[in-house]
Amino acid sequence: MDIKLTLAGVLIIGSVIGLASSVVVGDRFVQSEATTQFDEAASLPAPAPAPGPALVATGWTDNLTLPRADDGHFYAQIDIDGRTARLMVDTGASVVALTGADATSLGLLWDDSAIGVVAQGASGPVLGVPVMLPRIALGGFEVENVPAIIVPDGLFVSLLGQSFLERLGKVEIAGETMVVSS
Repeated sequence: MDIKLTLAGVLIIGSVIGLASSVVVGDRFVQSEATTQFDEAASLPAPAPAPGPALVATGWTDNLTLPRADDGHFYAQIDIDGRTARLMVDTGASVVALTGADATSLGLLWDDSAIGVVAQGASGPVLGVPVMLPRIALGGFEVENVPAIIVPDGLFVSLLGQSFLERLGKVEIAGETMVVSS
């Protein structure tokens, strides 16, 4: 229950995160005087493919279909500069929220001194780092400059929230599928 309430705090308050100090310079992301950065040259191993349903293209370039997983949620494989992560699609999340492990596998680095309160949950403050993702690709859809937060501890699944979803066009749930269209 505390996990759900903490996640709810991240989702509700995530939209008020100040990202004014974030900038993208060329292919590099710099946050708060270089305390957080996107490092495309990091020599991290590619993450292992996550189990579960895969992203399914419908055959149309402007539609993408996601199947409902056994746990009742929808998951999407996103790409950031050639690195992938599996995120739970959360239409109620204000921003993309990444676990520390997923952020690291995507090449996002942060300094522990940059960690601060990014949300308030039922069990107290949620600690994380606000970031600006230079580009997220989902199937044939790409969105640039996506506000997000990294929650190094306490978030057990990364969330694909409205800071990405609201820029896609239409997201519909019909039975056991979620359809994203332009």
